[in-house]
Amino acid sequence: MSLKYYKPTTPGQRHKVRVDYKKDNIWRGTPLKRLTYNLRKQQGRNKGLISSFHRGGGAKRTFRYIDFTRKILDTKGTVLRIEYDPNRSVYAALVVFETGALCYMLATEGIGAFDTISSTRFGKVSIRNGNSMPLKDIPIGTKVHNIEIFPLGGGSLSRAAGTFAKIIKKENSKVTLRVKSKREIIVSDSCLATIGISAKIDHKNIVGGMAGYSRHLGQRPVVRGVAMNPVDHPHGGGEGKTSGGRLSVTPWSIPTKGYKTKRKHLRK
Repeated sequence: MSLKYYKPTTPGQRHKVRVDYKKDNIWRGTPLKRLTYNLRKQQGRNKGLISSFHRGGGAKRTFRYIDFTRKILDTKGTVLRIEYDPNRSVYAALVVFETGALCYMLATEGIGAFDTISSTRFGKVSIRNGNSMPLKDIPIGTKVHNIEIFPLGGGSLSRAAGTFAKIIKKENSKVTLRVKSKREIIVSDSCLATIGISAKIDHKNIVGGMAGYSRHLGQRPVVRGVAMNPVDHPHGGGEGKTSGGRLSVTPWSIPTKGYKTKRKHLRK
């Protein structure tokens, strides 16, 4: 992945870092119409009320149907092109199969146009970037992404740009995965996973450089709790400028520092 740096001719250009799509041969034109639909703008609102803070506006987007479940199995597919997808951090790969079927998949780092990929649940495919197979057929120590939590449930883990999980243990039809946060997750060995690292590994190095970049992405300004009224936030109110007068909490009075939010017991 190539990054593009700019001369500081304006304040907004000074720290700006972007992806060089031309150098990486990333398609930024019109996507395949039959695999898309237009998204309605409803970010952060529910019947006009704010349901999720700091979201709204942004550029119009066309949603791409991504095949997370690898519906077409035991058939070779050829990557036609790697496309920019405005709805996610990772690129999308447009794949055509021997049967003539077309679909979008999450792109794998190192995969480009005219490379072949294949998927299976019960057969055998080679251990190669972009191929999908059950975790029981993948060697320990391999990096994988787009991993199912439940068999046939579709990929849910390690789907963002540059993410992966490493297989560290297999025992009693269970596989232990270590994700990038060092957390260990146990899933069934029948769950499907894709070999390799999710594409666009330098996504974390992109710098917006100006507020307009965030607004185009649909991100609105963040307001501090101490700047609000008491009706809006536990830190709000007071005479003049205050520190909040208590430990840091969320708008719903849940502590923000050191408090464990993970459920002790799974829901039945």
